[in-house]
Amino acid sequence: MSVPTVKLNRGIHVMHIFYKIDRLRWQSTGASESKQALSKLETLTKANSAPSNPRLVSYVNVGGKADLVFIIYAAELGQLGSIHRELELCFPPGTLQTVDSFLSVTELPEYVTTEEDMVRSFQQEGLQPGTEAFNQRLEAGKKRQAEYEQYRLYPEMPDWEIMGFYPMSKRRSGNDNWYMLDFDARKKLMLGHARVGRKFAGRVTQLITGATGIDDWEWGVTLMAHQTDALKEIVYEMRFDEVSARYGEFGTFYINLRLSPADIWAHLKL
Repeated sequence: MSVPTVKLNRGIHVMHIFYKIDRLRWQSTGASESKQALSKLETLTKANSAPSNPRLVSYVNVGGKADLVFIIYAAELGQLGSIHRELELCFPPGTLQTVDSFLSVTELPEYVTTEEDMVRSFQQEGLQPGTEAFNQRLEAGKKRQAEYEQYRLYPEMPDWEIMGFYPMSKRRSGNDNWYMLDFDARKKLMLGHARVGRKFAGRVTQLITGATGIDDWEWGVTLMAHQTDALKEIVYEMRFDEVSARYGEFGTFYINLRLSPADIWAHLKL
């Protein structure tokens, strides 16, 4: 039986996977096997290097929680699974140990800005529907929203030096139950949360992927940055926002450096 074709109505599949290297097993491999593994990984990443997907991106972890880190982007679930298996087959048997993995999908936020939201906002600013100024603002707003939705569904993440990742969920505990709030209250809170994130434009690029019913946490947060302090500052500042302070629960944080396969071999002395 062939692997079924599984696509989303919109968006793509994303997997973050973290490995430790079994150094004792690796030491038992020869230089030729190491060279062959590197060649296989370079070939695989080159074959999956589209701006959005399919894409396989390599990192090294800093801090000792893992050694190797990869993100796989693929529109079709079977293709993602195939890239994952080909990735592991690049390495000599027994040398990779899975530390963690996170499977999710790209999605639009439930609280996305609608045309109705734009019209209401412009009217509050004193612009009247039907006027040239109003129409220009509306068209510009719709264009920005379309670009934002394209980015959220089919991201082209930058190759910045640092990639941070952590999973998170919304709390469901007593009076702090996110899912007992009505839609308008949740939307208002999330709009305020988003404003905090926008303050870091140019310093941090973020991708939020959904995993409800797919993995153990509800979302994965991927942050790209040039400097570590930018990641620290955005997470710190967002902790004071009610969405995080009252309703956020967080998993393990991973900080990783973007390296090519050849640079990984040099960095990890493989």
